[in-house]
Amino acid sequence: MTEHLYLDKQHPALWKSISGLGLKVQEAAEEAGLGRGLLELLNVRISQINGCAYCLDLHVRRAGEAGESAQRLAVLPAWRETTLFTDKERAALALAESITELPDQRVREHAEAFARECLSAEEFSAVSWVAVTMNAFNRVSITSHHPVRRDRP
Repeated sequence: MTEHLYLDKQHPALWKSISGLGLKVQEAAEEAGLGRGLLELLNVRISQINGCAYCLDLHVRRAGEAGESAQRLAVLPAWRETTLFTDKERAALALAESITELPDQRVREHAEAFARECLSAEEFSAVSWVAVTMNAFNRVSITSHHPVRRDRP
């Protein structure tokens, strides 16, 4: 079996750069008024779509630390089917999903229009950057086969 190549270890300067971008995006999102809980919901949802186990493990834990409930995290893949999320959260989730999935133009325009109704320009931009950056982190972790470590009892 071929040993997995960790991209972050192979090119640590690039990893440092993308990590720095992630910190700047988080800072911009918080300055735009997006709370830590919403940021983590977005990170979790994007990682669910991309199937990134490593990022899911990390961001589900961080979402809990930010006060996110187990119930909302459990139903996050079906957020459209519940009333557990605010309009602002729904708009942010729709925009992040659109950026992640890159659906056809009509679907993207619908998601963007809904987001523009519920989010300020600064929030819209910050959510977009969160999605772009989280997608990049997902791809690094998936390509590197970053392992999920078992929790210690």
